Amino acid sequence: MALKIRLARGGAKKRPYYRIVVADSRMPRDGRYIERVGVYNPMLGKDDPKRIELVEERIRHWISVGAKPSDRVARFLGRAEIMATPAIPTQTKQHLPKAKAQERLKEAEEAAAAAKEAAEAEAAAPAEEAPVEEAAEEKAE
Repeated sequence: MALKIRLARGGAKKRPYYRIVVADSRMPRDGRYIERVGVYNPMLGKDDPKRIELVEERIRHWISVGAKPSDRVARFLGRAEIMATPAIPTQTKQHLPKAKAQERLKEAEEAAAAAKEAAEAEAAAPAEEAPVEEAAEEKAE
């Protein structure tokens, strides 16, 4: 039997309240569970001590017999120093522009870089010519 420590939702519509339970992974989210080991009330402030209440002794017992916490519960347990804090997964590529938009941005960057190089070359050319003229004038005197 695969055991999970997970959240079971309760409360009214738009007013969630969660029980932290140990359940068989094949059971429905809000269905039958083996033991309730805590509660989570997201409606309370983040600094409120009653926001997350855990029965540490029982959680340690269930972890020792092979129960795996869900991602959210693992974060709670990490904050309570019951287990190591899990690594936050890396962000997906969904926040990036699509391929054609990336190509357009790359072309625009290249064009801007070429324009900058041309401007620098033009600024450098008159600066080189000016000393030559001054040297010619000095020789003529």
